[in-house]
Amino acid sequence: MVYQLVIFDNDGVLVDSEPLSNTILAEYLTEVGHPTTYEDSLRDYMGGAVHRVHDLVQERTGQRLPEGFDQVLHERIFAAFARELRPVPGVTEVLGELSAQGMPYCVASSSSHERIRVAHRAAGLDEWFEEEWIFSAEEVGRGKPAPDLFLHAADMMGVHPSGCVVVEDSPLGIEAARAAGMDVLGFTSMVPASKLAGATACFGEMKELSALLGFSV
Repeated sequence: MVYQLVIFDNDGVLVDSEPLSNTILAEYLTEVGHPTTYEDSLRDYMGGAVHRVHDLVQERTGQRLPEGFDQVLHERIFAAFARELRPVPGVTEVLGELSAQGMPYCVASSSSHERIRVAHRAAGLDEWFEEEWIFSAEEVGRGKPAPDLFLHAADMMGVHPSGCVVVEDSPLGIEAARAAGMDVLGFTSMVPASKLAGATACFGEMKELSALLGFSV
């Protein structure tokens, strides 16, 4: 398949943020009275927008999270990003190869625009993404696993969904990409391939991605 657009998820695919953000989310939920382990957070929230946290907590407990939850959560995550965030190993080489080949790419993330930009600056990836190549679930009515975000990104980039390939690391993201009618490559650094069963193909190290896209790094 010759693709016309590569759509990257952000957290866990471009930046190694999933361990940090899920540790902080689990700790904060526990702190406000909803005991949550790191493993629980990965299972329930990885790949989803923050409204998913609110929805699941209310569905399971009948309670709402405290006012200001999102702000405190983001402040804690941003502080951790500034201290510790790194790019996913090998991703800058992949982005360099795509740029050299003239292959259009973008990012479509459940995170807010602010969080995406904070993460890119902290990890040194901001130079690789023009503002018009960044898409957030803030821009659509429904986040992953709905296809809306990926369809929006394809539309804004001027590419039919059938010409897109998505790079994802979460079951929610895989489901969203398939619902959008796109091929999807599952990155298994955090989640085993068995849980990304809907992916077109899976890979474990970023250096493998270029070959899957028809390039070589």
